[in-house]
Amino acid sequence: MRKTIYSLLLVACIVGFWVFENFYTSDSYSDPENTGLKTDIPPNFMPSSTTGAIVEHRYYSLSYNEPFEQAEWVAYVLKKSHLTRDQRKRPFFIEDPKVKTKSADWRNYRGSGYDRGHLCPAGDRRFSEQAYNESFYTSNISPQDRDFNAGVWNRLELQVRDWARSYNELFVVTGGVLEPGLQEIGEEDVDVPRYYYKILARGAPDNPKILAFLFFGKESTKPLRRFTVSVDDVEKRTGIDFFENLPDEVESRLEGKVEISDWKF
Repeated sequence: MRKTIYSLLLVACIVGFWVFENFYTSDSYSDPENTGLKTDIPPNFMPSSTTGAIVEHRYYSLSYNEPFEQAEWVAYVLKKSHLTRDQRKRPFFIEDPKVKTKSADWRNYRGSGYDRGHLCPAGDRRFSEQAYNESFYTSNISPQDRDFNAGVWNRLELQVRDWARSYNELFVVTGGVLEPGLQEIGEEDVDVPRYYYKILARGAPDNPKILAFLFFGKESTKPLRRFTVSVDDVEKRTGIDFFENLPDEVESRLEGKVEISDWKF
């Protein structure tokens, strides 16, 4: 009798674990009723996805790469009007309920020595509580060296905000370079990118001014302009087509060169 009870309890535990793994839905910061507020990305600026796992939140979009347990890119529009000084209560990091394969738990980062580095910065999303909270989905973070995150990467984020103030509106797409052989952290084997990129576009969607950056993930005191590269360089490293909806001749002309004279450093 006792063996039967133990067997039933074991079966119940296995079934319960399976149900939790397959049907549990994490908390959400999204407000489905708040349909009037959304920041749309111009179609010509949307990158390709190597995984097909595109997620659209109210204030940014991403392409999740499950084997690496993070987004291969996060894309958003940053407007001058977004740059407020509103004080927001810092929320908890939670799994992204829109990622079908589940985004990595924040606990993977605990004790790893790496920051939970925002891809779409929380500081770019202070203009509303929902926008701010959405940036704390774990699909929007990637392991970053702490000095890098607080140093040259933060300097670039501040520069991007200055450009948004000067040019009124920017498109931003950013992520880590996901490639074989990366170090992994946590029980879910979250990969630690060696390199990070950020690509900016502004102006006419059919003929924008673009600028790309590529960083080795360690702190550097070099000027930001030293990290500019062509979009083609980033595409070769990532396998992502960043402006696939532009006319081919425009895409080829813009992506093959580095033009910093259009950007005030």
